[in-house]
Amino acid sequence: MKGLKERILDSVRQDLVEIEEALAENLSPYLPVVSQVAKYIMFGGGKRIRPLLMVLSARLCGYQGGYDKTLSVVFEYLHSATLLHDDLVDGAEVRRGNPVAHSVWGNPATVLVGDFLLARSIAIAAETGNIAIIDILASTTAQMSEGEIGQLLHKGDLATDESDYMDVIRRKTAYLIQSACHVGALLAEAEEARVRALAQYGYNLGVAFQLVDDLLDYTADGQVLGKATGTDLREGKLTLPVIYALNRATNEDRNHMEEIIGDPAFTKAGFDAVLSLIKKYGGIAYARKRAHEHIDQAKRSLGIFDGSKSRGLLEDLADYVLMRKM
Repeated sequence: MKGLKERILDSVRQDLVEIEEALAENLSPYLPVVSQVAKYIMFGGGKRIRPLLMVLSARLCGYQGGYDKTLSVVFEYLHSATLLHDDLVDGAEVRRGNPVAHSVWGNPATVLVGDFLLARSIAIAAETGNIAIIDILASTTAQMSEGEIGQLLHKGDLATDESDYMDVIRRKTAYLIQSACHVGALLAEAEEARVRALAQYGYNLGVAFQLVDDLLDYTADGQVLGKATGTDLREGKLTLPVIYALNRATNEDRNHMEEIIGDPAFTKAGFDAVLSLIKKYGGIAYARKRAHEHIDQAKRSLGIFDGSKSRGLLEDLADYVLMRKM
């Protein structure tokens, strides 16, 4: 029997082929280096979950037009732009198992290609002539930027609490996934209740997606993940598992965790010690529980729709988010 991932891929294979074609066709750069950098980040292992969500959301609302695949690439362009910029800001070395773009092309070219992808997104959205869609994408882009700024301001701050963390992941991740589903419904000219339902689905899916992504930094196989585990901690990013554990640790254990996290010469042994304390105080289990709660809310949002292949795929994608390994 096929696993969930294989069943999803079998059902959306043609959609993914058409999305890949649209990603390449709609870049339209004037200079070859723009295409080289953009394709390096976009075709280096991305899962296309954001454009796929837009396509499936439009289809669930009865969309019959021919612009869905083209518009869907906006969400991959926006995501790729943030990856280019974030890797530079974070001083990252590896992305999806490959050297980061700025280590290959340099900082200036990488930043400017990210800017180009943002501009292409606006141009493609403008072709719809739908002010509501353009407004959502503009707002989402601003929220993503504020999320990254918020994360930067909290870097290394051991006083970061759960509300600070949730605000960051809402802005940097959840709102883009929410807007993919929201825009799909708007493209299909769905009734307001359905638009709201898909926006809520996307929001909760997006929160869960980032919660799981942050969990993987503690639980995944580094080779499968494409980067060393513990990268977030080394970069000064306090995510929910460690925040939860710090707030429940004894003074002695908290001081030990803070000493390791604050050490510039952060070692694997140090990470293992922190991970042991995170597990001791239930940080992994708590973050996983919160992800499950958001996935349950996402799936409940789809209750307004009749049973269909598209609804089933959106439910399967929600389940897949919880089980993903990379």
